[in-house]
Amino acid sequence: MQFEVWAPQADRVTLHCDGATRALDRDPRRPGWWAGEADAEDGTRYGFALDDGPVLPDPRSRRQPDGPDGLSAVVDHTRYEWRAAWPGRALPGAVLYELHVGTYTREGTLDAAAARLDHLVELGVTHVELMPLCPFPGRHGWGYEGVSLWAVHEPYGGPEALKRFVDRAHELGLGVVLDVVHNHLGPSGNHLPAFGPYFTETHHTPWGAAVNLDAPGSDEVRAYLVGSALAWLRDYRIDGLRLDAVHALRDTRACHFLEQLSSAVAALAGESGRPLFLVGESDLNDPRVITARAEHGLGLDAQWNDDFHHALHTALTGESQGYYADFARDSFGALAKTLSGGYFHDGTYSGFRGRHHGRPLDRARVAGHRLLGYTQTHDQVGNRAQGDRLSAALSPGLLACAATLTLTAPFTPMLFMGEEWAAGTPWQFFTDHTDPDLAEAVRRGRRREFAAHGWAEEDVPDPQDPATRERSCLDWSEPQREPHARVLAWYRRLIALRREQPDLTDPDLADTKVAYDDEARWLAFRRGDVRVAVNLGKEPAAIPLGSGKAEVLAAWDTVAAPDADGVLRVPGESCVVLTQA
Repeated sequence: MQFEVWAPQADRVTLHCDGATRALDRDPRRPGWWAGEADAEDGTRYGFALDDGPVLPDPRSRRQPDGPDGLSAVVDHTRYEWRAAWPGRALPGAVLYELHVGTYTREGTLDAAAARLDHLVELGVTHVELMPLCPFPGRHGWGYEGVSLWAVHEPYGGPEALKRFVDRAHELGLGVVLDVVHNHLGPSGNHLPAFGPYFTETHHTPWGAAVNLDAPGSDEVRAYLVGSALAWLRDYRIDGLRLDAVHALRDTRACHFLEQLSSAVAALAGESGRPLFLVGESDLNDPRVITARAEHGLGLDAQWNDDFHHALHTALTGESQGYYADFARDSFGALAKTLSGGYFHDGTYSGFRGRHHGRPLDRARVAGHRLLGYTQTHDQVGNRAQGDRLSAALSPGLLACAATLTLTAPFTPMLFMGEEWAAGTPWQFFTDHTDPDLAEAVRRGRRREFAAHGWAEEDVPDPQDPATRERSCLDWSEPQREPHARVLAWYRRLIALRREQPDLTDPDLADTKVAYDDEARWLAFRRGDVRVAVNLGKEPAAIPLGSGKAEVLAAWDTVAAPDADGVLRVPGESCVVLTQA
């Protein structure tokens, strides 16, 4: 088979394949590339040596059986026989479910996660979003320090297990989204700098030197990242990608990397006949990220909307530290603004940033489904000192209110695993670094970070302690017990309502009309004929809905239809969804 590698700075490249060694030749058609033939089949181990240095894994390795520092292995993708005839599932109308393979089950494998997919079908979600799967040191971690961007973490089951997972999901009618990280790699196990200018000191990010998207050599780096993205969509039949922290992709070129990527994904969708989509995690509040390329945007299909989360979180909890401060000043007003306008910071002053931030969305042109709304995510739970979920602090009634706002808002809703039954387990930050110096640096850094916010060192979980990961695994006995079972039934009912009521998937942001009383702590909004009312206060609330015949579709507590004056009476810490013509 043909082996090839981009190594523009090398004078000599040697292929080490299945115990044999041969020198590769320069490719006369592609500057910096080396190529050669060798006998190999699925599973054959190989690596490259540059200028007689150590044997390194292939930057485009499809499999790392022994981890990031080991030899690569050949993967023959044609060997897998797909069972599901899958037409694809687009993003509009979707309900996403964010899942971490290593803690969704105690086994922490893709096969074990696949065995639990029936739960998601019964819940009613349409897509499962897998957190990053690329290889990283050790067995357990979040996955955001992955390397080998074309490979699957071996402790999760490797390439074949991912195919089995996707196949099973598709058989059940579930789409699959994969979280990919292009803005940084490693640091442990990252051998890319030995091969070429994959990183540049021209820009710096929170993780150090930036991935090279605009300096000399960046054509090949961009092709590397685009090729990796397409491989997930093509070889594993993934339906969409979530792009981590796209605001950290430093790129000054006229054609931004995201535009290049979205164009390539659109072309693959046309070739495959399946809808494929890209969702960006963006802190920019810049509508261009989710504007079509034909309209001079970057062409992503959607973005995470932290503004909605922050507004909802402050209204529920009263927290005001850090970036919550901007929203806590008027949390109900902030929530109302995001429900009807998408962004909270749309050119307004951000005290947390010390400057103005964002620009307005054009509600007449931007569909609501292009923003993802959520109550909790891996970031918003795991980046708390103790990884505590909302269920650790809020009553089941308030959790039901949060679910109601998320699942009836004009956005694409996303749940974080276990949220649907008010999981009592935390989700903490955990690592399994094999480098003792790096492990200690992460441990100290974590404790130092939260000590600055008043946490005692002993109260911050040790990321390297296996017990931290164990505590973070879901307890699958909880959904059968109260109050978890009641919360789960509420989530199922709300998701079913999204299917039953076309107004709840109407993409028109401008059609959402909001009213609230921050002192009484209630908020209500209208989407077409659907009315949604939540009472976050402890006392019953009288919410004026106006005239019109109303019918209660779902209520957390027993609630009567509005009286003759159009007033809806909602118990404390409760919520209701109804229609009103």
